[in-house]
Amino acid sequence: MSYRIDCLQYANWSEEIFRQMRAGGLDAVHVTIAYHETFRETVLNVERWNRWFEDHPDLIFQGFTAEDVRRARAEGRTAIFFGAQNPSPIEDDIGLIEVWHRLGLRFMQLSYNNQSLLATGCYEAEDPGLTRMGREVIREMNRVGLVVDMSHSADRSTIEAAEMSTRPIAVTHANPHSWHPALRNKRDPVIRAVTGTGGMMGFSLYPHHLKDGSGCSLRAFCEMVARMVESYGIDHFGIGSDLCQGQPDSVVDWMRRGRWTKGVDYGEGSAGAPGFPAQPDWFRDNRDFPRLAEGLAATGLDGGEIDALLGGNWLRFFAESFGPAADRREARAAE
Repeated sequence: MSYRIDCLQYANWSEEIFRQMRAGGLDAVHVTIAYHETFRETVLNVERWNRWFEDHPDLIFQGFTAEDVRRARAEGRTAIFFGAQNPSPIEDDIGLIEVWHRLGLRFMQLSYNNQSLLATGCYEAEDPGLTRMGREVIREMNRVGLVVDMSHSADRSTIEAAEMSTRPIAVTHANPHSWHPALRNKRDPVIRAVTGTGGMMGFSLYPHHLKDGSGCSLRAFCEMVARMVESYGIDHFGIGSDLCQGQPDSVVDWMRRGRWTKGVDYGEGSAGAPGFPAQPDWFRDNRDFPRLAEGLAATGLDGGEIDALLGGNWLRFFAESFGPAADRREARAAE
């Protein structure tokens, strides 16, 4: 049975979008519940999701394990998995990692675009790598089953995280830098480090990450995916669309500036185009997810490979990653 999973969205959530998820055949979606929010602010976002789960039980429910994806498929619903694009919800308290895991957080980035207490973001001029706290946080994330996500992190920090983590890490939403040289896209040494340690990378459909931006063709995108599969193996890739459907431009301003600056930060945009870019016409919302299968088939990938890319690989990764693990330090000490 084929599964359909999108491993990153941050839409302006509504019943309309939840119904579009169902129309697109999405069994699971990883959603952002924090950019720069503190612990308490992120709890308020969880409360908002709890109300959506209460109001739309026929369409969505909160996912905690890979089995919930199978349940979603069987029941014709979409399992929603929480993720944070910054470690801000744990503030400076490592004990909050387990608290968040119990609340359903399953992915956490070690940095957004800036330096954090844990690692360096991809917009910083220098990347000294993981911090002392970052190494401790990775150990704790490995222990409880919270995925280390390095989507917005700089090269050295990402490579060190892949090497240090005792469980495979993820880059949930990015593309290869060699295809389109955006700061957020990943260079070959980073991709090798992530995939070489069993990790996953989700291909982004956010226009700033696409060659030719909003004008990127389905064929160009799918040919890039096929080349990556040929280079690194089918098992390490999926979709992380980074779909920000229906969001006002005030949201992208929050994403870029948070509270860290009083100035204007255009990020991957510009003064002439500061807001959200238009989606390519072949992926406007979740109803277009099936078009990815058509585009991938046109590159020569077979049905099994397409199913792996559109959900099967993420499902396997969820099964391996979301549960607790024995402390590897104790295991090594016992040897």
